[in-house]
Amino acid sequence: MRTERAVGATAIALVVSVVIQNVVLASGAPTYSDPMTQVLTFHSEHRGLVTLAVGLEALNVPLLLGFVTGLHGLVTRRGRSGLGGSRLAVAAAATASSAFVLYAVLWMGVVLSARDLTAPTDTLEVIWRMHAAAFGFALAALGATFAGAAWAASASGLTRGWQRALGLFGGGLMLVAGVASGAVAEGSPVVFVGVAGFGIWVVWLVAIGLRLLRARPAHRSGQATVLSSVA
Repeated sequence: MRTERAVGATAIALVVSVVIQNVVLASGAPTYSDPMTQVLTFHSEHRGLVTLAVGLEALNVPLLLGFVTGLHGLVTRRGRSGLGGSRLAVAAAATASSAFVLYAVLWMGVVLSARDLTAPTDTLEVIWRMHAAAFGFALAALGATFAGAAWAASASGLTRGWQRALGLFGGGLMLVAGVASGAVAEGSPVVFVGVAGFGIWVVWLVAIGLRLLRARPAHRSGQATVLSSVA
């Protein structure tokens, strides 16, 4: 498989995993503003669903890292344009991966803590709030990843200009949620600003994934790959 198609396939695989993860949790998962009694009830009754969602997070991490490192390789082959953004994306993705691991571990801690409880405890609430804060920080790092990757891909000719604007806007929304991580931990609706940015990230991944999957092979002379997609 050509490098372009491999990177494109990785982007689509990441989208599929993220969509499945959110569909799994679509059945009444609590928000960070919901009372702890609702949080306890959900995690007591849906341990299997949350465990599956955490397992998918373990898949999302290598897919994210594989995508940004593959994209960095494509950008590097095309010269120096976009290299700064690509390096930012790789570094930010590594940070985001660590934050998402912490987010997932704390989420599993909520499940384990809720197992034998009949009423919320201070410990359960602390773990839940730390889980929320970790999500905010993860969104901030992912926002930097998004902005850097979108800039690099556009500067090197891998995507259209509108996709760069999408990346900067969506990444900025996620950074807002990250800056407000303390408020997110307390249940502030500002988290939905970051979630909107995350949704834009998924749209961008689909766009660049399909574009790379339809890329023409590079000339043997070593010239840059020509992308035939109209996306």
